[in-house]
Amino acid sequence: HYVAICHPLRYATILTPRLITKIGIAALLRSAFAMVPLLAQLAFFPFCHSHILSHSYCLHQDMIRLACADTKFNVIYGLVLITVLWGMDSLGIFVSYRCILQSILRIASREGRLKAPNTCASHICAVLILYVPMIGLSIVHRFAKHSSPLIHVFMAHVYLLVPPVFNPIIYSLKTKQIHQGVLHLLSPTKISSTVM
Repeated sequence: HYVAICHPLRYATILTPRLITKIGIAALLRSAFAMVPLLAQLAFFPFCHSHILSHSYCLHQDMIRLACADTKFNVIYGLVLITVLWGMDSLGIFVSYRCILQSILRIASREGRLKAPNTCASHICAVLILYVPMIGLSIVHRFAKHSSPLIHVFMAHVYLLVPPVFNPIIYSLKTKQIHQGVLHLLSPTKISSTVM
């Protein structure tokens, strides 16, 4: 978004397909390599409690709760990992939006100043629908251990399903044709009576 707003004419030359591929691979490796120590440690844990997970997928917090071993490393490393990764992501987003805001304030026309933040609105919504369920799930697992299992399952499914379901909706609503189609679906239609 920073390049699209601050350097729109140079967008294609700055963000080449090769650079985008490198950024995607770096993001994938960052996430994958950060999880390797947790998964390696988890592979050697004995599980003597119930083998029934409280979620429909293998959530790390759920798995270490079932282990009959010292899980202190996993708990501390998981907390540090979440803090560092969220911290880096949040810092990157904050710095880029600070630069975007400075660029917006330098735009002379009022119409241009209003159009630029509108471009960022979908990205901010996408970030929120990713981070809010993630933070909510972490809070539930850390501080609401004795609450109803339904809360844990509900939050896990919100975290799993909300971002991929709402992401395309958020970005597609900015498309004029889709926006008009949705408004047409939601607007009351006149029912024409036919005489037989």
